[in-house]
Amino acid sequence: MTDIKEVLATNLRNFRLAHCWSQAVLAEKSGVTPNYIGMLENKVKFPSPETIQKLSVALDIDPTELFFKEIDPISTMNSYRRAAWEDICGVIKAEIHKLDEKTVK
Repeated sequence: MTDIKEVLATNLRNFRLAHCWSQAVLAEKSGVTPNYIGMLENKVKFPSPETIQKLSVALDIDPTELFFKEIDPISTMNSYRRAAWEDICGVIKAEIHKLDEKTVK
């Protein structure tokens, strides 16, 4: 039997990572707390229909995609595309870090 919390947790994390987002970024974009995103990804909590809608809007996906066992946007990438994705995420994170440092000063 499929564990729906496991499928949701895996898909939520994978879609978040496919956007190169931290839990904090997804939380901000969906209107929940980073702690709550962590609890969803660790199968501690299960979201309400309203929260599922907020998460799917933030991730720009259909809400049902959070529950398809076969969906894994990262593992389905070929090795060249995955390496490029990781490089791009690294650049994005570095630029965000630079902006954060400027904001703090």
